Amino acid sequence: MEQSSGPASGATPPDLIKDTTTQTFVKDVIEESKRQPVLIDFWAPWCGPCKQLTPTLEKAVRAAKGKVKLVKMNIDEHPAIPGQMGIQSIPAVIAFVNGQPADGFMGAVPESQVNAFIDKLTQGAPGAGEGADLLTEAAALLAEGDAASAASLYAQALSEDSSSIPAIAGLARCYVVAGALEQAKQTLAMVPESKRSDAAISAVQTMLDLAEQAQAVGPVEELEKKVAANPLDHQARFDLATALNAKNRRADAAAQLLDIVKRDRKWNDDGARKQLVQFFEAWGADDDATVEGRKRLSTILFS
Repeated sequence: MEQSSGPASGATPPDLIKDTTTQTFVKDVIEESKRQPVLIDFWAPWCGPCKQLTPTLEKAVRAAKGKVKLVKMNIDEHPAIPGQMGIQSIPAVIAFVNGQPADGFMGAVPESQVNAFIDKLTQGAPGAGEGADLLTEAAALLAEGDAASAASLYAQALSEDSSSIPAIAGLARCYVVAGALEQAKQTLAMVPESKRSDAAISAVQTMLDLAEQAQAVGPVEELEKKVAANPLDHQARFDLATALNAKNRRADAAAQLLDIVKRDRKWNDDGARKQLVQFFEAWGADDDATVEGRKRLSTILFS
């Protein structure tokens, strides 16, 4: 990954694209985002996809002509901020608006998707969608809670391409949502060893791990009673968050963990924030619950 200087940098307005550090993050990102949206690009020198994404980001930001700024953070040199925000795989891009995380995406997405992301961020208009193929339709159905219909479409996609990582990840996610954890495991077993670190696969594996944790903590109702009886019982609140997440009550689950972080950041070796990070990975960077959860976590961490 190169610095922002380059052949096109002469035409770039001052500070439109810059690097930041742990010390300057609040000024460069949080404060600056109160004037216009700021994209923060978390990267590392060893990350191949980062080298693909950054030039695309820089081109798109220049084309936006000042409507949005780009700030880059090398996570090897500055691990504290990405660690606190729960950035576990890169490249990861988080958009800050009015001092808070507002949206984000992971991976080296194509230029059209970056442009659509910036357009949505700066104009409030829906981004230009891509073709309504099987995977897109399946993802939409799953987001609406229709895991059965989504699973049939993912299975259809797999019949056409048995090595499709998005289809395998999607089908496994459907099984987790439906509570069929063994089938989810069998589906993930289809993934070649070389693809196990793929962001979509990692997210579903995390989702599966959380679902298995939830089986061990007990019913939501019992845990709610324990927390009501003793609001300082952080373990009960932690278990309640895990159980709520398994019921797909994401906002409620995040709220319980945020409560622990607010009351006692050091509890269980920062366990509540770490669990929240796991939730974010399982939900996906652009999920509403992730965006809102990161926003509230950011408020607690940087206030």
